[in-house]
Amino acid sequence: MTTFDPSRIFETLDRHGVDYLTIGAWAVIAHGYVRATADIDFVARLDEQNLTRLAAALSELNARLRGVDAEKLDIDPRDPLVLANGASFTMDTDAGPLDFLNDVPGAADYNEMRSRARRVKAAGVTVWVVGYEDLMRMKEASGREQDLLDIHQLSAIISEQGDARGNPR
Repeated sequence: MTTFDPSRIFETLDRHGVDYLTIGAWAVIAHGYVRATADIDFVARLDEQNLTRLAAALSELNARLRGVDAEKLDIDPRDPLVLANGASFTMDTDAGPLDFLNDVPGAADYNEMRSRARRVKAAGVTVWVVGYEDLMRMKEASGREQDLLDIHQLSAIISEQGDARGNPR
């Protein structure tokens, strides 16, 4: 079992110049609700240059598809063309689980989300995260029990404390 090392994952993405946004639990943590997570979920700009940088970062992390018989699919998530043409990639890396998602229910256009994104510390790690409204839209569209709980917890925190700029919602 690989030790989960989110610092290494984010540092590798940053060092390779990958334009990405964290959308899962790390984004929830960054927006104020600290909860446990054992993976990193993210989206990235889908242009050829960025996917080439992402592929290099995934190669350095020794990324491989996770799941039963994944090795038989002969799909290499370290290939930029594969990354461009898939909807999602659930991977294991030498630094822990990582999910790259191209098709996220409720997600706005990447450029729009990027314009509202923030670079913040989450659990001691500096990450790019989607903005609050984008995160809430994705969580709502997912409808999973954990996502609905995240919405409830984040809404309560924001109602009590206001947003990061001190403005009540």
